[in-house]
Amino acid sequence: MNPPVTSVARPPVPSPAAAPCDAGEAGRRIGLSDPDLGPLEESFLLRAFRSGWPGPAGPETDRLEAEIAARVGVGHAVAVSSGTAALHLALLALGAGPGDVVVVPTLTFAATANAVVYTGARPVFVDCDPATGMIEPALLAGLLRRLGRAGVRPAAVLCVDINGACADYPALLAVCEAAGVPLVEDAAQALGSTSGGRAAGAFGRCATFSFAWNKIMTTSAGGMVVSDDAALVARCRHLSTQAREPVRHYEHRDVGYNYRLSNLLAALGRAQLVRLDGMVERRRALRARWEALVATVPGARVLGGGDTGANCWLTSLVVEPDVAGWDAAQLGRYLAGRGIETRPMWNPMHRQPVFAGHEAVVSGAADRLFATSLCVPSGSVLTDGDVDRVLAAVRQFVDGR
Repeated sequence: MNPPVTSVARPPVPSPAAAPCDAGEAGRRIGLSDPDLGPLEESFLLRAFRSGWPGPAGPETDRLEAEIAARVGVGHAVAVSSGTAALHLALLALGAGPGDVVVVPTLTFAATANAVVYTGARPVFVDCDPATGMIEPALLAGLLRRLGRAGVRPAAVLCVDINGACADYPALLAVCEAAGVPLVEDAAQALGSTSGGRAAGAFGRCATFSFAWNKIMTTSAGGMVVSDDAALVARCRHLSTQAREPVRHYEHRDVGYNYRLSNLLAALGRAQLVRLDGMVERRRALRARWEALVATVPGARVLGGGDTGANCWLTSLVVEPDVAGWDAAQLGRYLAGRGIETRPMWNPMHRQPVFAGHEAVVSGAADRLFATSLCVPSGSVLTDGDVDRVLAAVRQFVDGR
């Protein structure tokens, strides 16, 4: 591993973004991770609709919270309007605020860092393990030691489970415990995944999920905070309902948020949860086909391949152009012309203009993954014919090179 560099001053890596997907010549567009909805979801929604309780919250919301908590193996859960809202509430419940620092992986979606800013705290970014894309424990340990010597104890460390695989929690928890810093698991993509016999969402002081339209299961829009810490979840619940005090009249001692998940959307989520295991198995079967194809392609690999506990929410290819003779952006443009959606992994947070000047401990791994990666169709809604079409297009591209 290259030695860490605390810097954001290097020239930006050119974006490898693919051209917009055009299904014109190929028929039906094939998406990265389209929602997998059917008759069961319709029946749950209709039942909730007929109950006369559209929201906010309600009996379906209560049941979804209990069912997710049981699935994850934790004692408490609160359902909210988005994964971002869940992160915001979790950080507030941990006391993050103006003047504080929160450690964030640089390879993540902007919501992870944005939630830190909502609290008034300052994100500090850490690079990733190039094999998995997830936060590098050794870099995190070095950062926490340096901050500790300066008298700074972060309010939290956020760890993101990339593409539905769990991060290296034995190592990360040991690092955080040694520094006395709580770990928050951003499991937005990882519901249904496991690591070491434990479910995603069961690591750290608390965890958050996203139920956005493209996630492993969806409530259209929604999220959840889960934890064994009853007081933390109660604080999140209180803040999510405009911080209304439990009295007959409207009284507020805190600034709260309109973050509760509606009863109708929770009903959709309950149906999706019934089907979750089947959707995970379908994505795992698709990942296996991608791995089999990539095994025959010099210079290409599946990021985090071989993790049997991952839900395989999204599959990302990593291409070394010097070996392959082509790059990820070229493949993305080729597939776009055939109605197949792709995108690179995230442009690292330390490269984002909005976070210019923020402290970052970087090794170059996230920059490299952004420049060499391509996320490919992975959804459980894909038919065998869809998958055959995608893999055939990739094979045609590779053979043509």
